[in-house]
Amino acid sequence: MDNDNLTKNSDDEIPKKPAKAKPKLGVVFWTSSTIILAAAIVAMLIPARFQVASESVYGWISNYFSWFFMLAVFGFGVFLIFLALSPYGRLKLGGDRSKPEFSFRSWIGMLFSAGLGVGLVFFGVAEPMSHYMISPFTGGPVEDEDAAKMAMGYSFFHWGISQWSIFGVAGLAIGYSQYRKQKNGLVSTSLEPLFGSEYNQRARKAIDVLAVIATVTGMATSVGLGIMQMDGGLNIAFGTPSGALTQIILTSLMTGLFILSTTTGLKRGIKWLSNLNMILAAVITIFVMAVGPFTFIMESIIVGLGDYLSNYVGYSLRMQPYSGEVWVQEWTVFYWAWVIAWSPFIGSFVARVSKGRTIREYVLGILIVPPMLSFLWIGALGGTALYSDLFNGTNIGELVLENDTAALFALFDQLPMTALFSALAILLIFTFLVTSADSATFIVAGMTSGNTESPDIRLKIIWGVLLGLLTVTLIIAGGLTSLQAASLLAGLPFGIILILMIVSVSKSMRREPNTSMTRRQKKGQR
Repeated sequence: MDNDNLTKNSDDEIPKKPAKAKPKLGVVFWTSSTIILAAAIVAMLIPARFQVASESVYGWISNYFSWFFMLAVFGFGVFLIFLALSPYGRLKLGGDRSKPEFSFRSWIGMLFSAGLGVGLVFFGVAEPMSHYMISPFTGGPVEDEDAAKMAMGYSFFHWGISQWSIFGVAGLAIGYSQYRKQKNGLVSTSLEPLFGSEYNQRARKAIDVLAVIATVTGMATSVGLGIMQMDGGLNIAFGTPSGALTQIILTSLMTGLFILSTTTGLKRGIKWLSNLNMILAAVITIFVMAVGPFTFIMESIIVGLGDYLSNYVGYSLRMQPYSGEVWVQEWTVFYWAWVIAWSPFIGSFVARVSKGRTIREYVLGILIVPPMLSFLWIGALGGTALYSDLFNGTNIGELVLENDTAALFALFDQLPMTALFSALAILLIFTFLVTSADSATFIVAGMTSGNTESPDIRLKIIWGVLLGLLTVTLIIAGGLTSLQAASLLAGLPFGIILILMIVSVSKSMRREPNTSMTRRQKKGQR
């Protein structure tokens, strides 16, 4: 029997309370929705000024707070690894006898699909080729073997443990509070062990409003990247006109399909699409490895993994104060801010699908499996693109510098069955977008209604429409710059919240009775 059907298997959890009447929308909903709607309207009415403002915000935050993002994210990884290796790793996100609600395969599929699948498709070729053409280090190698090695290693760093440790911290604090302590799944509630169960209501509302705004802006960044890439891909592969009209149509189609998906619920809609994403990604990866330079790809993955592991600490704490360069701000800091902006959503979502798993299983699952799948994708597609430029004299790198949305499709131009796999890639981006939007609005609807287990469908639709509107206006107002500025602006304050969440969950775990962390004795032992 599939574990997906095991929903009532904990004999030590508090019985479910009778269903309550639908809660009235309060301060969190009206404040966050008003701010997001106002931002979208401003971007639509004065796009040029909005773009200038976005560039100013992006420059100010990246100049003065890059050190914060770098130090915080490194600390998140250290904290989670410590938990996994400590006795606290035996605690469960649920009662001591609870079991996982979803099978391992479905669990991994939902983690991978919800957590930046769109970004990985966008940057899988674009990032290593960008680093190959422009070195991460001043005076570093470009367009040669050393440049290719460094490009792969740095790409692995950006899509590895550090990124998933951000999701892991948010999910741990929320899941521990919601499923072990039997409270709601709000970010503000996860801070109760730190501030007390009766801490200031205005502070609670402000924290939840910030979580909602961070989630929607982070999601808008990902949807924007995906829409821009689909727009570019359709133009390159099939000659479809590129521009604002196509992007608006694609966003509208995504929103419509998301609404259809969200009406089927978590276990059918999101789960089915997540599994479809995994199948499509696997088909594309296997095809590229089969028709591409297989030996080169595998050796590139091994070399890239070695470069990543040997430079993990150095890359994690790297800044450029002496040279005045901004490469770290443009790449690493943007990534960390973007992921932090996503973390309320991904944290709530991974907590929801990880119910019943031990902290050790949870940490090892999110820090090993999704990163390894990411490395395989980057190694296959990015490695093939590097091989093509190094040994076949192609110009994929130059095309990426001109238009990074064309990176994936420039690679397919060098492979057989170009049209077919370009279409599959566009379909993959689209299903990733729908899955992510479905998951995000599920969480945001819960945050703004207080019902994090089964939020009202109408509320999810409202947030889906707001998300689509914000995405379109950000793209029109400034493209990637506006999207990056939105992530930085939301990521900075929520990074502080994540640190408070670590302190809070640590304090709560220290209060666990010793019996919760005693080693299981082998049969026959006393």
